Amino acid sequence: MSEYSHRDIEKKWQDFWENNGVFKVENKSELPKYYVLDMFPYPSGAGLHVGHPLGYIASDIYSRYKRLKGFNVLHPMGFDSFGLPAEQYAIQTGQHPAITTEQNITRYIEQLKNLGLSYDWSREVRTSDPSYYKWTQWIFMELFNSWYNNDTKQAEAIETLVAKFEEEGNNNVNAPSDEDVSVFTADKWNALTEEEKYKITLKYRLTYVADATVNWCPALGSVLSNDEVKDGVSERGGFPVIQKLMRQWMMRITAYSQRLLDGLDTVEWTDSLKEQQRNWIGRSVGALVKFQLVEKKEERENGSNGETDNNFLPSSPSSSLSHFIEVFTTRVDTIYGVSFMVIAPEHELVDVITTPEQRGEIDAYLDKTKKKSERDRVSDVKTVSGAFTGAYVLNPVNGEKVPVYIADYVLAGYGTGAVMAVPSGDQRDWNFAEHFGLPIIPILDAQKETDIHADSTKEGRYINSGMINGMTFHEANQTLIQWLEEKGVGKGKINYRLRDAVFGRQRYWGEPVPVYYKNDSNGQPLPYLLDESELPLNLPEVDKYLPTESGEPPLGRAEGWAHGSGNAYELSTMPGWAGSSWYWYRYMDSKNENEFASKEAIEYWKDVDLYIGGTEHATGHLLYSRFWNKFLKDRGFVPEEEPFKKLINQGMIQGRSNFVYRVKSENYSKPVFVSAGLKSQYDVTPLHVDVNIVENDILDVEKFKATRNDIAGENAEFILEDGKYQCGWEVEKMSKSKFNVVNPDDIVIKYGADTLRLYEMFLGPLEQAKPWNTNGIDGTYRFIRKFWRLFYNDLGQWMIKDVPAKPEELKILHKTIKKIEEDIENFSFNTAVSAFMVCVNELSSLKCQSRAVLEELVILLSPYAPHISEELWDALGNEKGMVSKAAFPKFEPKYIVEAIFEYPIQINGKVRISLPFALDTSPADIEKEVLANEVVQKWMEGNTPKKVIVVPKRIVNVVL
Repeated sequence: MSEYSHRDIEKKWQDFWENNGVFKVENKSELPKYYVLDMFPYPSGAGLHVGHPLGYIASDIYSRYKRLKGFNVLHPMGFDSFGLPAEQYAIQTGQHPAITTEQNITRYIEQLKNLGLSYDWSREVRTSDPSYYKWTQWIFMELFNSWYNNDTKQAEAIETLVAKFEEEGNNNVNAPSDEDVSVFTADKWNALTEEEKYKITLKYRLTYVADATVNWCPALGSVLSNDEVKDGVSERGGFPVIQKLMRQWMMRITAYSQRLLDGLDTVEWTDSLKEQQRNWIGRSVGALVKFQLVEKKEERENGSNGETDNNFLPSSPSSSLSHFIEVFTTRVDTIYGVSFMVIAPEHELVDVITTPEQRGEIDAYLDKTKKKSERDRVSDVKTVSGAFTGAYVLNPVNGEKVPVYIADYVLAGYGTGAVMAVPSGDQRDWNFAEHFGLPIIPILDAQKETDIHADSTKEGRYINSGMINGMTFHEANQTLIQWLEEKGVGKGKINYRLRDAVFGRQRYWGEPVPVYYKNDSNGQPLPYLLDESELPLNLPEVDKYLPTESGEPPLGRAEGWAHGSGNAYELSTMPGWAGSSWYWYRYMDSKNENEFASKEAIEYWKDVDLYIGGTEHATGHLLYSRFWNKFLKDRGFVPEEEPFKKLINQGMIQGRSNFVYRVKSENYSKPVFVSAGLKSQYDVTPLHVDVNIVENDILDVEKFKATRNDIAGENAEFILEDGKYQCGWEVEKMSKSKFNVVNPDDIVIKYGADTLRLYEMFLGPLEQAKPWNTNGIDGTYRFIRKFWRLFYNDLGQWMIKDVPAKPEELKILHKTIKKIEEDIENFSFNTAVSAFMVCVNELSSLKCQSRAVLEELVILLSPYAPHISEELWDALGNEKGMVSKAAFPKFEPKYIVEAIFEYPIQINGKVRISLPFALDTSPADIEKEVLANEVVQKWMEGNTPKKVIVVPKRIVNVVL
């Protein structure tokens, strides 16, 4: 093929790769393994725009590079195909989400294949396929059948916990569990019924049912994750979201808090990403402190025990645990500065302690709080709000009475859901105290101006602080924790911000939970697992994808969907993150019907060597994936503690919007648009215009009139500049509403996939955001054609000859080999593209026709532009379609070492001339030739030099 026709060339090689399984990889090889993974995409109906392939192209370049370097590379692709968008579309249209999901996936695959990505499509997985979610259900069951042993620091089978109970009860069991677990002996355990024993184990399992405060969206009829809620409404649809206490399946991820932190020290991730995870896990060292509740006299059956202040008395020592409020604090040293307490609106004691006089105010505040997401509550640091419950607690160190408020900045799920407020040392507490007129007590002599702001210093010595007066921070901390533990009213503790994960969604389009319910002896439903042989529990058909009339999730509409003798299945489905928390293992052995992946496949691939994806998954997906991976390792199913060795977050490609300017005027009977350079002369309204009908910021006026009848139409008038309509522009997020979405298919048709691949890399560093500008792609296309012209001349004649490479050609080649290898290893793809352009320009100038040089260059370019490389590799007489099986060119330093060095010649410290010498010339020979030089002799003026200093490859100094 003498003419460069990107359409014919790219289709030819894409068909060849697919028909011949070129990128199909085996789970066994003498080559070292390398696993490259793209973050699981969700197949939306909109398809890909040019911003989406950035990470895919980068991972593909690296995959192709590693193959050339002699690795057996696994580079798979699949789809996270359960999710809310497909379900919402199904609700609107009545069409089953499986249908639209299949259509979307087909579209995605077509677009991805058009880009020449070297995926092993034989391993494709989809989370909505029963053959896949069978194993998601299986992992759920394994979690249910496990507990976490804090002594061994790993998950174990529930049978080992039962064995402990049988031998010694639970007094020495060190494990995360529900808070209401009572202590029992082995004798008591062994005397229980099987049902009673089963109920106790439910309190220890790694997945369990509990009441949890969730983001509830009534309009969607479902719980939403924090990421799905923006400013108090659902991200999809903009429906109101409230905080609601609901019975939910939970995952005990908190058991792994410390291991999730420790694991960050073992992976090659960016510091910023690690920091996001550390902040989300939120390890803090402090103390738990019990503040005893004060009860009203009329609510006490016993008489006064010494408290005489108004109507309140301290609760008796024999009171139940509900008669105190426990707080976790990292600054127990500030306890003498506590002037009030704040508990979360969802705290279990709010209803119990609220006095009748405060009931109305509390209820009104609770209603208001329900409409705010947890994220909004925590992030809103400016607004001060709260309500007094009417209740008081006693400060354990000085017995002073402290009022109890509720406020939405305290979350029930973090710590204990209660905060001891020290306004002199915390600005949020100070703002609250100032707003409600509460005392602000200085506690350190180094605190300054606490009457106008808080001062959180730990410097100085304590004042107004009883037993710790005069102490320093560390002395005070140790003294107080020891005192609290001796008195039984507190203890030192490590706490984590991370909370157990809600593992249920009241939706249709998700994995069914493999659980059914059977009533216990009291008629209450208990959850039981299906037998493994009953998996997968398939998603049933329903008449609508909405909650039932009685408020049950959509699965409640499935007729006859029950287990065994009519026991009801769980009606919630799994959350979106379930299927994506283990998918990399399924790629290792995607067709296995008997295991989620064979032990041999897992042992060979082990983990992901390179993971590329967006920063939006920095906390949720990555934390859940690491949690599941650690669990699977604990139970012996996988060998590695961390799933992703190296992780790179690609930046976002932003849209480059174009604008037209409509004149605001009642003097015109039709729309008038003025060109950008003239808009200052008019009062105008900027309007987005489709970037696909704009080229180099010049508007195709006729297409604009034909496609935008809503703002223009046939009668629109255009005030032009030099006969053209010049559009304005601005960099914004790429979206349909801004008319700045560019379809990669259009770019591929016009310029080719190789050009698109090179251009996306050329835009800037992989990790940084950068704007898309179609105007600049012409330069990359010219480069591709110039590369082609090294092989074929303008007449289509083959130019390559079997002639020795010239030294200057080898120098250019090996300089490029070195640069490209360094850049790929450092993921500096943009600078590598620049190096290719320089190389081709230099070889073109030399009219290089040497096969020895250009064949190496074809291999070098093939990861970036695989189609043209395959075409030229074939034309060079190599194995058809197999440039990916070649060896990466070897850098030879000898070809870029300079043969000559130009020595500056100094005479008595001043440079008088420069003389070239071969690098292997000896100092003695250099001295001899320098002294014989006519110019040097002139400056020596007949004098005999005292000495001649030759510094190799630096300078020659003649001293007279």
